[in-house]
Amino acid sequence: MTEQQPHFWHKKPLKAMSRPEWEALCDGCGRCCLHKLEDIDTGLYFYTDIVCKLLDEKTCQCTDYDNRKEKVAGCVSITLSDTEQFNWLPTSCAYRRLAEGRELAWWHPLVSGSTDTVHEAGISVRGRGVKESASDEPLEEHIIHWIEF
Repeated sequence: MTEQQPHFWHKKPLKAMSRPEWEALCDGCGRCCLHKLEDIDTGLYFYTDIVCKLLDEKTCQCTDYDNRKEKVAGCVSITLSDTEQFNWLPTSCAYRRLAEGRELAWWHPLVSGSTDTVHEAGISVRGRGVKESASDEPLEEHIIHWIEF
């Protein structure tokens, strides 16, 4: 029996990962595509159920990933240079988990081998979002409590 080789996320710090490795860490939950509010006084973040207009609500993937920054004002990319700023990401996020020295969750596609487990575990925004064009209420009316920080 051969010894299993460690996965790339066990061998490399986030800042040493290649672009394909970095992109592979995304679990496909879509939570980063929810509109967020920040309390300036406390620095706390509040997620809403309003999803970006580019989010495919079935797959929880961006429909125009390469051009999202041009099409969506305020779109925030999660980049290698931002690892110290991951406090706005939910605790379930692979980037935040690894930055904090934690393991990937069982439902992460790199662990489970399936892109469906993130949805089966109830981690993704599938079926929970409201398109930004479908609501004229203030964002404060859409704050959710099913994402932990």
